[in-house]
Parts: sequence; structure tokens; C-alpha cells
Amino acid sequence: MISRRNMVVGIALLAGMTALAACDKPMMANNKLHYTATLSAASEVPPTASTGKGTADVWYDPGTHTLSWTVTYSGLTGPATAAHFHGPAPAGTNAGVVVPIGTSGMGNPVSGAAPISDAQAADLAAGKWYVNIHTAVNKGGEIRGQVGPAK
Repeated sequence: MISRRNMVVGIALLAGMTALAACDKPMMANNKLHYTATLSAASEVPPTASTGKGTADVWYDPGTHTLSWTVTYSGLTGPATAAHFHGPAPAGTNAGVVVPIGTSGMGNPVSGAAPISDAQAADLAAGKWYVNIHTAVNKGGEIRGQVGPAK
């Protein structure tokens, strides 16, 4: 027969293991999965000499298949000429545009939303998307950040 103390310890261990297993998954808010990215010049491929930096908060609603985002940036060599989600690609590898974020004259922060496919959502969840902000000086991208689960 299991003692009350052993049952409490077992439940506590199970709860702790469940919490640890969920650590690599994005946080949920209102049924939306939350992801983030920290953008830097060092993350560009190849790296740039920019002092620019930025952040992206990204949400995916599996019920509506809608991706939404807010991206902020500062310290670029000039005005942002474009920003995109790129993928599928792991960190250190370049890929094509998946979802446009903004173009020349975009605000800061820049927010938006777009529908994505199940395959794109799977790539996003697998960490295969990145955010890239382009400028006239760095046409291929000035700052970049890999999108991953929010902590």
C-alpha cells in the first residue's frame, strides 16, 4: 500500500517532470503560441558591422492559422527598406522570404498579421524561421534573429 507521503512526493515529481518537458515549447496565451527573436548584426549571414538591434514578438493562432507579430529595431545604418520572415533555415543558413513584415517607410514598431499554412507553422515551431531587417547599406539584411519559443 502506498503511504500518503509517498503519494504526495510522486505527484510533486510528476508535476515537476511535466513542467520540464514543456520548457522547450512556446508559451500559450489565448490559444496562441508565443515566439520571440532577438535581432543582431552578428546573427546575419554573413555578419554585418552594424550596431543595430531589435526584437520580435510573434504569435501563431492554430485555430485560425494566423501569424501575427510586432517587431522593434534601433541603431540601423539607415532607414529600414524591408523586413521579412525567412525560412525554412536553421541559424547560420540563409533562406527565402516566407512572410513579408514591412517595406520602406514602415513604422517602428511594425506590426502585422498573415495567414500561414500548416507546413509553415510546422517550420516555425521547429525553429526554422528567422526575422531579417534590410537597409540600403545592407541589402541582404542588416540584423537578423532566429524565431524560437518565448521563455
